[in-house]
Formats: sequence, structure tokens, C-alpha cells
Amino acid sequence: MGGSQAFLEQNDSYKLSDLVKCVTVASANDAAVAISETIAGSEEGFVTRMNERAKELGMLNTNFVNATGLPKPMQYSCARDVAMMTRELLKHKAYYEFSGIWMDTLVHKGGRETGLTNTNKLIRFYKGCDAGKTGYTNEAKHCISASAMRDGTRLIA
Repeated sequence: MGGSQAFLEQNDSYKLSDLVKCVTVASANDAAVAISETIAGSEEGFVTRMNERAKELGMLNTNFVNATGLPKPMQYSCARDVAMMTRELLKHKAYYEFSGIWMDTLVHKGGRETGLTNTNKLIRFYKGCDAGKTGYTNEAKHCISASAMRDGTRLIA
């Protein structure tokens, strides 16, 4: 699949919470596709829903063509839209169950283990950072949307 992965077993089943943890902690593209296929029947159907939601949120400079964020023609976003998406994500308390994890393990049914390390290094090194997502493409290079809470004030960068 390319990019970050949880190395899911083909034709195996996983708990949704484990897949969400893989996406949230380790940016696992295979887990993102598995979730999208389960929720919408196909990655393409899920992407349609992603674009509809982006427009509802006012993300006017974003177009998704896959569920992973891996580069493809006509897929784009901007810093403002990513911040808006992060702000919306932070409204969901369940997100915090995984967003602050630095390292964890996914245990597959056969006992094989995949180590998960948060791609957002600020989780470990920046006081108050408890959320965010990183990305890397050849076109955009290293990118991050992160959020931290200090003294009752939350900021998104």
C-alpha cells in the first residue's frame, strides 16, 4: 500500500477501535482503507463522504481522492482547512483515547505484533500536546497539525 502501515492481515477482522488506534497513533494507511471500506462499502464511497463533510465544515480549498492522504492527482488541502478539520476532530472526546499515545502495539490474531509509534513527536516532547497528525509527501514535504492545552487554553498549529 505504501506509506505508514499496521501491516494488517488480508481477509482478517480487527476491532474498529484497534484500527482507529492504528490510524491515530501511527498514520496506518491500510487501517484507514479498512475503516473506509467498512463504513462506506468502498474507499471511493468514503471519499465522497469525506468531501461532503469538508464542504459542510467550510473547508473550501480541500479535495480528497483517497482515505489515506497519499499523493494522487486532484488531492489537495491548505493549512487553514487542515486546522478547521483538526478543530472539528478535537470536539470528539473519543479521539483523545488514542491521540496522546506515544507508543503501543497491535497484536494480530496469530500473535504477530506490529509496533505503533506516534508520528507526532510533539506528543512526547511538547508540554500539553495531546493531539494532531503528521504527514509527508514529496510535494508538500513534512507537515503537521498539532494541538496543545496549557492553563485552560487550547491552541491548534
